[in-house]
Amino acid sequence: MGGVCGKPSEPVQNRRDRQKRSEFTKGATVVSRPLRAVSTKREESFRVKDKLENGDVKLGLVDRKSNGSRKVRDDHYEQIKEKLGLIVNGCPGNGVVPKALEGELIAAGWPSWLASVAGEAINGWLPRKGDTFERLDKIGQGTYSSVYKARDLINNKLVALKRVRFDNMDIESVKFMAREIVILRKLDHPNIIKLEGLVASRSSCSLYLVFEYMEHDLTGLASLPDNKFTEPQMKCYMHQLLSGLDHCHSRGVLHRDIKGSNLLIDNNGILKIADFGLATFFDPHQSVPLTSRVVTLWYRPPELLLGASHYGVAVDLWSTGCILGELYAGKPIMPGRTEVEQLHKIFKLCGSPSENYWKKEKLHHSTAFKPLHPYRRRLGETFKDFPLSAVRLMDTLLSIDPELRGTAVGALESEVSLAFPCPCVSAINLSLMLCSLVRKRWSNKTEG
Repeated sequence: MGGVCGKPSEPVQNRRDRQKRSEFTKGATVVSRPLRAVSTKREESFRVKDKLENGDVKLGLVDRKSNGSRKVRDDHYEQIKEKLGLIVNGCPGNGVVPKALEGELIAAGWPSWLASVAGEAINGWLPRKGDTFERLDKIGQGTYSSVYKARDLINNKLVALKRVRFDNMDIESVKFMAREIVILRKLDHPNIIKLEGLVASRSSCSLYLVFEYMEHDLTGLASLPDNKFTEPQMKCYMHQLLSGLDHCHSRGVLHRDIKGSNLLIDNNGILKIADFGLATFFDPHQSVPLTSRVVTLWYRPPELLLGASHYGVAVDLWSTGCILGELYAGKPIMPGRTEVEQLHKIFKLCGSPSENYWKKEKLHHSTAFKPLHPYRRRLGETFKDFPLSAVRLMDTLLSIDPELRGTAVGALESEVSLAFPCPCVSAINLSLMLCSLVRKRWSNKTEG
């Protein structure tokens, strides 16, 4: 009777049940999206919280609930917003930047992923186009960035392009980059590198920071064969470094990575502090916990090696003291290979902390690194061949107790800064010309 070969037909009730299950599944799929969004937002909230607790802007406002879990009070984020000029909680396009501002920035040519997270950092600027620059050479490489020498085709001048690497899907990495932009835009001083613009693309997550071009850095000049800085040069460099730091500190900014390679020098002998990637705003009363995982090892002060989370301008002043010693010695004065060795070198040169220091500071790693036998201070005898004015300033800047390091203004009033000859820039110009000749000769000899 001609039956169709195949699966027996289902009862009507079963088909209806299956249809309901299918509809329920579809509905669940629709519902799951906002649930997933909530989950993602919650996860990112924890990432923000964790990063802030281990990072740079945690304000110590974490409460313990009765069940042992933690919550972050709303004023925690409000104070962060006040510090950074950014809203840090939330997801892109959801409360991070006012919608009106975000729309204006996107209309101006900024990519949406940047406008939604870092709108306050770029507000008032227009993005530069990549094809308005001619990239010439790679001149620097860092952990999170690369630096290129380039020509600005519109203004017909040399610039430095810093390409920042980050994931535009990771809100925190974008905010970290935005902080550097916010800080650079707040600083305006002849001894601080100037941010001239930004190159952003709608189609990619790359971002270039456009800086004025500087021909040299302090480490590069010091490493040239047969090159030794004159005393007028060293005093002039120190004066410019301290002037730039005073400007930073007076505007509530810590650099947190002062070292020779971050001190750029042009052919006119002008020194500028660069690379504010680790810089942060700080509380003068040091009530805001900060991360201790900053400052390159050879220039890192003892309190950071011991795990301090409350600190201020003294960390930059310690690094400056290391630079001063390096200028006169012609090499790094405390080149440790590990944190333990670095701390040992510091104690051997500057003396170990007093008992009052250990009690007062209450540092995380004080028990593990407290020396069994105290070291006496040997800074004067180690650098007895240095000018007395330089040793006195080093003695202040390299004080084990951060409170004794003074301020950049105080250091500017020291004998080293006050005694530098006025025509030092002319002397530096001549020296830099000779350095360029030596560099070319050395390069030709190496290639040969």
